Amino acid sequence: YLKISKLALAFAIIHSKPPGRSCKEYTEHLAKTVSEQDFGWKLKVEALEAEVLRLRQELLLNKICPRFCLENDASAETLLDQECINPMSYSSQLEDSGCDVSNDCAFDSLGIASDFHQSEHNVDTSKRWLERVPALNLCCTSKEESLTAPVQFLQCLLEIRKLSEGGILQADFTEFENDSFTVCKSVSQLLDGLTIFYNNPKFPVSNFLTEAVCVLISLITDRKLSNHVLKKCFKKLEEFKKNLIQIILRNSSVNRFQALHAVSHTLVLLGRNIILRNSLISLLLSEVRQFAEQLLQAYQIQAMYDITQYENIFLLCMILEQLLQNETEDSNVSSSDYDGEEKIKFLKNLDQIILHLSDEFPLFSLYLWRVSVLLNSAQIQ
Repeated sequence: YLKISKLALAFAIIHSKPPGRSCKEYTEHLAKTVSEQDFGWKLKVEALEAEVLRLRQELLLNKICPRFCLENDASAETLLDQECINPMSYSSQLEDSGCDVSNDCAFDSLGIASDFHQSEHNVDTSKRWLERVPALNLCCTSKEESLTAPVQFLQCLLEIRKLSEGGILQADFTEFENDSFTVCKSVSQLLDGLTIFYNNPKFPVSNFLTEAVCVLISLITDRKLSNHVLKKCFKKLEEFKKNLIQIILRNSSVNRFQALHAVSHTLVLLGRNIILRNSLISLLLSEVRQFAEQLLQAYQIQAMYDITQYENIFLLCMILEQLLQNETEDSNVSSSDYDGEEKIKFLKNLDQIILHLSDEFPLFSLYLWRVSVLLNSAQIQ
């Protein structure tokens, strides 16, 4: 049947081809026309899928809290006006020197403190952003604006959660737990949008992209919402962390330090979550160990090594050191989750690696030693 169909199509093309054109040229023309039509249909399908997701988001919000009805209109209006925050300002500018000139204060606007040493409890109590729930405007025309839908949806969830916890709104979050597709799809869109931005960042960073990071961090640190999100979206979050690590390692642009600082800052913020912290430590241990082994091998045979990756590996070491330091300072968190294969591999023959690299690469050897000290101190505690 397939052979007969192909033969019939060939005869149809031969009989219908215009004069002055060969069969090959006419076939290529028809193929191009069909492919353009397929591309147009794909765009229409994507637009319809986005519209379906938008409607599902609105429906879920309406089920959780129908029209955001306030129990006490007067008191609610007063509280909302008092708690309403000002738009975030982020005016960092990329300098030609390549130096890090980022403004960490941008992460504080929604209560996400830039101090990496602050505990999870302080982060939760410092968030005071009960602004009026906006109407969903989910139309998008660019890759950056494609973040609008998931950010607004998740922001509405967080605001309803905060208002319901304070007794201002009546909300039923069992609907949130039941509709896993809408939640996972929204989180997935947010993570994909952030990955696109970090792969090709533009400075100064827009307020909306900074807000997107804050919404993500707020979502995974919320006591009631995070368990469901982590359970359904853990693989996607793991993929997101791996992508950020590779973005740090691969970036070879001259003025890359501000962009890499933003990525590393996001990784450390993600590492505040206990579940994500343990898996992130394992990923970082694996990357640093593999690079140390490759560098030792290149040094022993006097071969070339990737200088760009050598420069960028220090960011991973600093992130790893920060997470391990937070781990040892937090007495309520056990380090047993990452005391497995990756830690054993990292510490195995580490002394020999440091000994051979210390003369030629003293700074990197020092970082390896500092990480090993933190790993051992966590085990002692």
